[in-house]
Amino acid sequence: MAGPNLRPAVLVARDKLRQGREKLRALHASGAPGIQVSSYLTDLIDAVCLELYQTALADLGDRGRESRLALVAHGGYGRRDLAPFSDVDLMLLLEPGSESQVRPVARRLSQDICDANLALGFSLRTPRDACSLALSDATVFTSLAESRLLAGHAPLFTRLLDRLQRGAARHSYRLMKAIERARQEERQSYGETNFLLMPNVKRSLGGLRDIQLVRWLGFARYGNADFDALESLDALRPEDRRRLRRALEFLLRLRNELHFHANRAQDVLDRQEQVRLAPLYGYTGDEGLLPVEQFMRDYFHQTSEVHSVMTHFAGTATARVGVRTVFDLLMSHNVEGDFRVGPIAISATHRGQAKLRRDLVHVLRLMDLANLYDKAIEPRTWRLIRDTAQEWAPLALTREVVDRFLSLLSQPGRLGDLLRRLHQLRVLEQILPGMSHARCLLQFNEFHKYTVDEHSIRAVEEAARFFDDPRTVGEAYRQLRNKRLLHLALLIHDLGKGNPEDHTEVGARLAEETARRLGLSDREAGILRFLVRRHLVMSELTQFRDVHDPDVVVGLAVQVGSPEVLQMLYIMTCADWAAVGPGVLTDWKLDLLTQLYLNARRQLTGETVDGASGAAPDARREELRRLAREKGLADDWWSRQLDALPPACLFAGSPREIVGELLRLRQLPRQDAAAWARYLPERHAVEYAVGTYDEIAPGIFHRLTGVLTSQRLEILSAEIQTLADGLVLDRFYVLDRDFAGRPPESRLDEVCGRLTAALRQPTEQPPKFPNLWKSGARSGERPPHRPRPQVRVDNATSDRFTILDVFALDRMGLLYTIARRLYELGLSVHKAKIGSHLDQVVDVFYVTDDAGQKIGDEQRLTEIRDSLLERIRQFEEN
Repeated sequence: MAGPNLRPAVLVARDKLRQGREKLRALHASGAPGIQVSSYLTDLIDAVCLELYQTALADLGDRGRESRLALVAHGGYGRRDLAPFSDVDLMLLLEPGSESQVRPVARRLSQDICDANLALGFSLRTPRDACSLALSDATVFTSLAESRLLAGHAPLFTRLLDRLQRGAARHSYRLMKAIERARQEERQSYGETNFLLMPNVKRSLGGLRDIQLVRWLGFARYGNADFDALESLDALRPEDRRRLRRALEFLLRLRNELHFHANRAQDVLDRQEQVRLAPLYGYTGDEGLLPVEQFMRDYFHQTSEVHSVMTHFAGTATARVGVRTVFDLLMSHNVEGDFRVGPIAISATHRGQAKLRRDLVHVLRLMDLANLYDKAIEPRTWRLIRDTAQEWAPLALTREVVDRFLSLLSQPGRLGDLLRRLHQLRVLEQILPGMSHARCLLQFNEFHKYTVDEHSIRAVEEAARFFDDPRTVGEAYRQLRNKRLLHLALLIHDLGKGNPEDHTEVGARLAEETARRLGLSDREAGILRFLVRRHLVMSELTQFRDVHDPDVVVGLAVQVGSPEVLQMLYIMTCADWAAVGPGVLTDWKLDLLTQLYLNARRQLTGETVDGASGAAPDARREELRRLAREKGLADDWWSRQLDALPPACLFAGSPREIVGELLRLRQLPRQDAAAWARYLPERHAVEYAVGTYDEIAPGIFHRLTGVLTSQRLEILSAEIQTLADGLVLDRFYVLDRDFAGRPPESRLDEVCGRLTAALRQPTEQPPKFPNLWKSGARSGERPPHRPRPQVRVDNATSDRFTILDVFALDRMGLLYTIARRLYELGLSVHKAKIGSHLDQVVDVFYVTDDAGQKIGDEQRLTEIRDSLLERIRQFEEN
């Protein structure tokens, strides 16, 4: 509703904007190109701003002021690629000394534009002040590099541009580095890879901002931001200009759609929008790919093209000549007359350039040398490769090509970056055909953050980073002799995705084909096939099974068959997790994987490994007995407890911490319960432990899970251990999202008090669960692709327990709901693990019947499965 004090010109502007936006919305909906809609929108904003500007001058009664002013659009408004709800950046240029006369116009104009409901960025400056600020601030420089005169004194605007261009020419290298640095900071905030699965179409890598980055670097280096002008200067390849134009149209139209649909500025292409847009853009899906996966594959194709062009344009534009070139010549050495290895980069000689132009095998040779010497490829040499890439004949997989490729894979060096460049050149898919299918392929779930091809290359990068890791995974990687086979397995391990069949089975066949194409020995081919087919086994065991369970350890050892294959599988699993997304391979997960690896290695070799997580259970028990004797605690009770202590308890903490916990239990009266807590900074989690006797109350586990959930705690995992003499020790690892970092002691004490109260005064009244806002699949938001709940029964892994794997959408209270139903079914929970699988949570329960036995009767197992599924469905519906 219009305010009572708004000027008539403002009301007219508001109405003009409203009507204009509605016409543009209809134009967009009719399929108009994004560039056209943005251009028309800019014309609309121009008209509104000019009318308000002229009205302000007229109302203030001094039309002569216009000769001392210039109204300048800059930033995206100056560039004419506005989105429907973009900010409008304006600058009023003035002559030095006229600020007092001009300020009333500036104040009136900025007020009226804001009142017209435009988001305005406004400044009042002289040309000298504007240029001085631009040359000291990259953000200001990039905005003014996109300046456009709207009205006023043209010579004043020309003076601004001349100053800006002269300043850029004098300080081009410093400016370009500042621009790249500012862009890097923005990129890290909004997604440092163009393959991030919920990208910001403006700010994520490969988005609109990187198209603009080419313009800004062009202005700083060559004095012009226009793509056609940069092409005429031989600074931008014709094909790269066409790629940028195509991507600009695609991204502008997409951004316009996001803005119009949200009726506000909205640049994030989240999962809900992806699902909505796929059919709107005409995607129908096919066998193995959802419509949304097809749509996002095209999106990532566009952003990867932008990223490639931007990277190489920036590398060429910012390359320094002169002193550095002379220094490089003095400090470099020649390799076979074709390449020169300098202190920073490797480049091609004139003879080498001729070979690079005609034969792809020499590109592989160059990359092999770059990896061996750990040097970047000099930008001009890389531009030569890109310029001639389309002229190469299809790659013949000769023995020389294979040997060069396998040699490249054998060294960590710069392997990830070089593989990514081969992929950009579409060379990698000529060697590994599965890479073509994986290019820009979306994995539509909350778990993976990158496309299949990017994830695969990142997995190799993550493995190479282990070279400098002081932990067990680093030692395993450094000691591995056949690194090329590990890197090859990582590169192809997920290439079977995007097919109706299980991707590990498709991947196994791809591994066989790859081994044949590369001429691997039968032994290497068998290892490669196993690693690809079973690359998830250690991940699944650590998430859903007890890594100290002898049956689990022996089963893994039998599968892998040799220490070398186990070593590869361990490194591969760690790298695979690390490549899923930032922070996925936590210290906690790495420790679980390492424990499983060391336990299985000991099973295969008989070796005893130093360190807590790798020490043999018997050695740990002996150490605990020694500590107990030192404290004067060695008696029959301690002997019984230590003899019966499960492996998971043996390694739940340091020996002193374990003895301390047992001492708490020793002092516990039979009808009582005790709880204690500690913060685990390496896991960013709190461990709550509850000790009691099994007769204190029926259904201990579900009562404790109910308490924790009612206190807004997110349970990560739980261990229920039955000790000697009827003692029970339940351990829960939780996230307390009410606090950043360590919760205060008062919070820990409060939760511990509620845990013990739930056992001392048990009630059948279900706890009340708070409504929490959380993003993604763990919130109350219904995901776009909703998998059905599943209950799987595993009676093969353990000799003592029936294992129930429950897959369901995670909701507050789910774990309590399942645990209570298990109690109602007469089952005892002995262990529980909470993990995740794609968009679902997986709750794993080791259970027995009321007699403490595995459930072997098929009819009884069917009843349990059906009852759990029915209860989960009721829970999800409610």
